[in-house]
Amino acid sequence: MARAALEEAGKTVVVVVTADGLPFGLLALRDEPRGDATEGIAALSRLGVAAVMLTGDNPRTGAAIAGGLGLDVKAGLLPADKLREIAALRRTGSVVMVGDGINDAPALAAADVGIAMGGGTDVALEAADAAVLRDRVTGVAELVGLSRATMLNVKTNVALAVGLKLVFLVTTLLGLTGLWPAILADTGATVLVTLNALRLLSWKPRAAEA
Repeated sequence: MARAALEEAGKTVVVVVTADGLPFGLLALRDEPRGDATEGIAALSRLGVAAVMLTGDNPRTGAAIAGGLGLDVKAGLLPADKLREIAALRRTGSVVMVGDGINDAPALAAADVGIAMGGGTDVALEAADAAVLRDRVTGVAELVGLSRATMLNVKTNVALAVGLKLVFLVTTLLGLTGLWPAILADTGATVLVTLNALRLLSWKPRAAEA
């Protein structure tokens, strides 16, 4: 009963034995969520990103920690089990895996995008595609926001550059504009897309905003 109660409180229980192998007591250990974990998960939710916790802890411990963060949980997972969970999630959409331990490395490599926490193990950092250097959970939401802003910028630049080229191609073929205006427009398009891309330097995270 004592062990079950401790596990339901989110603690992993270790049995302490004497030198002759007799049980002496229980030692309860608990990994506390990062200080900004609740804020980071809420920020991801506002971005439309659903989160699930994959953990090697026993189901009672995993449920206790995940419940406090408002997360779904898959507990009691070995590294191979995490790989299977990632594969199952990828069948429903793109998957971002965030981790910091040695056991997370295979899943980080298998996900569409692997993100390692800056304070994680070298193996996790090596397997991941990106790292949150400030070691904050909110940094994951900021990374998603910056990635979306970058992709929007790229699409805007492609549409702008190709659109101008098409307009002056048509007008030049129709004799409405000469060669030199078309050349200047092409150069101008290069300047415009460069300036538009430079706007990302002033990007500020808005994931934490309500």
